[in-house]
Amino acid sequence: MQRRPSRRLLNLTATIEPQRFVAIACLAFLLILGVWWAVTEAGLVRSLFLPSPPKVLHRLISLAQSGDLANDLVTSLARIAIAFALSCALAIPGGILIGSYRVLDAFFEPVIDFIRYMPVVAFVPLTILWFGTGEFQKWLIIWIGTFFQQILMVQDSVKRVPRDFVDVGRTLQMPERNILFRIVLPSAAPGIWDGMRICLGWAWSWLVLAELVAATSGLGYRITVAQRYFQTDTIIGYVVVLGVLGLVSDQVMKFIGRRMFKYLEAGR
Repeated sequence: MQRRPSRRLLNLTATIEPQRFVAIACLAFLLILGVWWAVTEAGLVRSLFLPSPPKVLHRLISLAQSGDLANDLVTSLARIAIAFALSCALAIPGGILIGSYRVLDAFFEPVIDFIRYMPVVAFVPLTILWFGTGEFQKWLIIWIGTFFQQILMVQDSVKRVPRDFVDVGRTLQMPERNILFRIVLPSAAPGIWDGMRICLGWAWSWLVLAELVAATSGLGYRITVAQRYFQTDTIIGYVVVLGVLGLVSDQVMKFIGRRMFKYLEAGR
């Protein structure tokens, strides 16, 4: 007697329509919102510690009408854009070179590994001592938190390029420069882009850290001020704003990646 094949709960090869994916994602957020609302309406937690969703929304509307929310958004977005752009400008070419040449790999990788395990929080007082509390100090904190991770991710993507690809280029007697730019870089590009997307998510966390200390504007600064006056609705509202910004930026990166590397989707 033959056994009937069991249905697998996890199907790694299954596909899902975009509309259904969005619907399921929205359902997850609605469930979280519903639980939050139910807890606050039932009085299980005092409003001082967990204000209701309408109260948080009302506070955000008030901050938007006063112009504070817009000013904080512009300041924080400018900081993360500049710092992340600097990180990419240095990490991408540096990671490509380190991943391509063993001598550079042996020289730089241990040092970068050593630095990336140092807590970014410990650099905050040092950067203030060295550079003051200006914009450069904020950029530097975000850069420290992203660059050393990103350069190793780029390096790893380059190392994953199949050796056969490089050997084909050498068989065709291509110069090393052409092998690097016409074989290695295109093959590693999807991995490099994914690394950028992940590091951009980390950059949002380091942005808040940079603005929590010695700042006079920005989303993190507003959270610090709200903490002093027990304005929990402002804190939660700004945390939600940061989450939305991070989610939007991640989805934009995913969308661009799918457009840039359509051949990966076709091959699946």
